[in-house]
This record gives sequence, C-alpha cells and structure tokens, in this order.
Amino acid sequence: MTSSPDYAAYIASLPRVLAGAAVLFRDGEGRVLLVEPNYREGWTLPGGTVESDDGETPRQGARRETAEEIGLDRELGRLLTVDWVQGAGRPPLVAYVYDGGVLSEDELKAIRLQEEELLSWRVVPREELADYLPEAHSRRVLTALDVLAEGSGTAELENGRRVF
Repeated sequence: MTSSPDYAAYIASLPRVLAGAAVLFRDGEGRVLLVEPNYREGWTLPGGTVESDDGETPRQGARRETAEEIGLDRELGRLLTVDWVQGAGRPPLVAYVYDGGVLSEDELKAIRLQEEELLSWRVVPREELADYLPEAHSRRVLTALDVLAEGSGTAELENGRRVF
C-alpha cells in the first residue's frame, strides 16, 4: 500500500508517545538488580528506549538494551507492568517492565557494564528500593515484584500508580 500525501500529513499530525522497556532481574535472595547511569542522577533497572522508528518492539528493545548495558542476553519472561508516565517538556512515555528471572551467582559475576552509559550495578532488597529509585519508578518496580509474588496478570499503571 502506498501512502498518499494526505495520509502522510495525517500521520505526521498525530500525537507522539515515547516507549521505554526494562528488565526486572533478581538474585537468589530476591534482591533486584539496579544499574547506575552516568547521564542522570539515581538508579534504574537495566533497559532503555525502544527504537520503534526502526521497527523494534518493546520486548526486543528490553533484550537489546540489557545485552548492551550489562552484557547479559537472555530470553525475557512475561510482561509484568505497563506504565503511562507523564513528563514535563516531553511526550508521555509508555514504560514496559519484563521479567528477567533469577540470576545465578555466575551470571551476576558475568555482568559487564557498558562504560559509556553506566557507572555501577548492585542488587537491592525490596525494602531499600525507594532509597535508590525515583518515586514513580520505585512504585513500578514494587508493583512488578507484587505481580510476580501474586502470580497475577500484567499490571497497568499511570505514573507508577496501579490502575488495574
């Protein structure tokens, strides 16, 4: 199907949304793997921007970003949360969090940081996540842990707050 100029103009006039995808990895004690970016304050889950203009899906983006950032290329588990995040000075962001499973001691030792973007990594117990993550991000990760513990379906969030 070829696009007409009218269709191209229509598409160009539509609102834009950003997409990010991250992976929730845990260690054998249930602690969460966090990475420390060098380009902003605070910690985050491994992951990043979905290259949707290149045809990348959120799942593919999460896997690619994880392989790039920490050197682990693993099949991802199920989608745990989808969060609609408003932001000042940018379009809304849809943030996907996938289950990365439990990493063995050998897998943790195999982590190799992408030095262009990351300073360090660590595993953090659930009760300390709020000390490392911004508030909405912390709620997103805690909800993802709850989804795993409950065995429930994907949680829908808005700005880190569960709506379904």
